[in-house]
Order: sequence, then C-alpha cells, then structure tokens
Amino acid sequence: MLMTGCQWRALPKDLPPRSTVHEYLGLWEWDGTLARIHHALFVDVRELAGKEAGPSVAIIDSQSVKSAEKGGRGSIRRATTRAKRSKARSGTSSSTRSA
Repeated sequence: MLMTGCQWRALPKDLPPRSTVHEYLGLWEWDGTLARIHHALFVDVRELAGKEAGPSVAIIDSQSVKSAEKGGRGSIRRATTRAKRSKARSGTSSSTRSA
C-alpha cells in the first residue's frame, strides 16, 4: 500500500484516517513487520500449493558496460573534450546541456 498496492480513497471506511494508516504502514515497513507478514503469507501460499516453503529456482540477471579498450576514463574524457572543441570552432552547438 505504501508503493502502489491500493489507492488511499479505496481504503475501507472502518479504518482510521488515511494519515494514521500511513503512519502505521511506514512504521511497520521500517521495523520489518510488513516483510515478516509478506514472508509468512508467501510460505503459507507455497505450502497450500504443495510446494516447499523456499523457492526452488533463482534467476540472476546482470548488465555489463564495456569500458574503452585503451586508457579507460581518461581517453573518454579526452574524446569528449576534443568533440567540444571541434563544435566550438565550427560554430555549431549541442541541443542538450552539458553537466
């Protein structure tokens, strides 16, 4: 509910005001109560489905970025500086701001 679980105006009318519910959810997130509830429900659902409590498969995904073959960051910096100089000399400008 803190992320995108429910719209605040869709809360049942018999609950306390939204601000109170939000404070409690924030506290329960901070102290780990929500994680423990989630884990307990996860285990129960898996056991009801006849599966082991823990997941049987793990998927690991990674993303790698290749660096410049020679010189690393310095050569990249020199290349961008060179590009800036050539634009300045030619009178063209970039449409994006530089950081």
